[in-house]
Amino acid sequence: MRKLGWNISRGWDVRRPKGLRRWRPGRTGGFPAQVLRGLGQVMLLASPWTGALGCLAVALADWRYAVYATGGAALGTGTARVLGVSRDRLDPGLEGFNSALAALCCAVLLGPSRPSTALFAAAGCAVVTVLTAAAVRLLRGWDLPPLTLPYCVLAVAVSAAAPAFARLRPHDGGPTGPAAAPGPAGPHLEEAARAFLHNVSQLFFLERWYVGALLLAAVLLADRTAGLAACAGSATGVLTAWVLGAPAPLIADGTMGCNAVLVAMALYGVLLPAAPATLPYALLGAATATVLTPAVAALLGPLGGRAFTWPFVLTTLCFLAAARSFPRLTGRGEAPAGPVPRRAPRGSSVPAGRRSTGHGSGAEAGTESVACTVSTRSPAPGRTDRVP
Repeated sequence: MRKLGWNISRGWDVRRPKGLRRWRPGRTGGFPAQVLRGLGQVMLLASPWTGALGCLAVALADWRYAVYATGGAALGTGTARVLGVSRDRLDPGLEGFNSALAALCCAVLLGPSRPSTALFAAAGCAVVTVLTAAAVRLLRGWDLPPLTLPYCVLAVAVSAAAPAFARLRPHDGGPTGPAAAPGPAGPHLEEAARAFLHNVSQLFFLERWYVGALLLAAVLLADRTAGLAACAGSATGVLTAWVLGAPAPLIADGTMGCNAVLVAMALYGVLLPAAPATLPYALLGAATATVLTPAVAALLGPLGGRAFTWPFVLTTLCFLAAARSFPRLTGRGEAPAGPVPRRAPRGSSVPAGRRSTGHGSGAEAGTESVACTVSTRSPAPGRTDRVP
């Protein structure tokens, strides 16, 4: 039986992309490659080429945002290296994507041209590294990955605290999240096509169709399965919002469907195997994240009404935890008919008689990596599993 977990060459998957099969943990490429993989992990891929193309796509829209994203990934990875985080997390870029998103979020909310924004973003990247270590510790008991939870926590804190400080307070209201707005329900064909690409570009806070097209191409080049899942998630987000009567402007700008893209990728081929049974499950998760987006935005209304990636985090963790009750989704097969196996120790999420495949020692804060599922077989040579 194949084992699920965080694969160091791609992310959560049971295999490597074809273009990365020769890559081994010993051939990391050093700090620059770790930074680029951190950028690639924003799209759930530990490919330095995906990260480089993603940075290029952001630079086409605004070079300052590209500087913030790359600098954030570098600061987060560098801070983790200084604090002694294991290379099991550094090499695949697991310490870079939350800090990249945090720095980019500060640039979008506070203005990229202000020196105070740059200083605040740099400090935020260090804080995100601490939050990541804490999230890994807290979620390891449930064998769940932290995903973008550290970034979401910091983003909400920045939204709440910035108005209280004159040197941080944004000059304008900044981009707003989904909310009830007047307008026709359902976009035209051209708007729907733009929404399909904006759903992808909004992963980097941008409403640019060409950025979404380049990001989607980067994902497809790295892994066709991940690219197709992203396309399916984006289409599901647009369709769900249109069927439920969301205003056309909110569908077209991509804020309603960006979380659906991440959920579809995570639940089809990344956190769960890419199989016929998991495809409808992943699309259901994408639709759920689309519905959850305006709900989260409404709850965060006093802070600006931005949902960030909270719908992705909440939906993915919920669906991933539930998937353990569905053997056809996890690939474990049907439960054998016979004597009930002995119960696992109290508080353990690992079935009795099986060994956890996590990595790291208890002495390293935030360096543990707990596998999504477990197997009685040892990993194949050259294969390691990680958890964000």
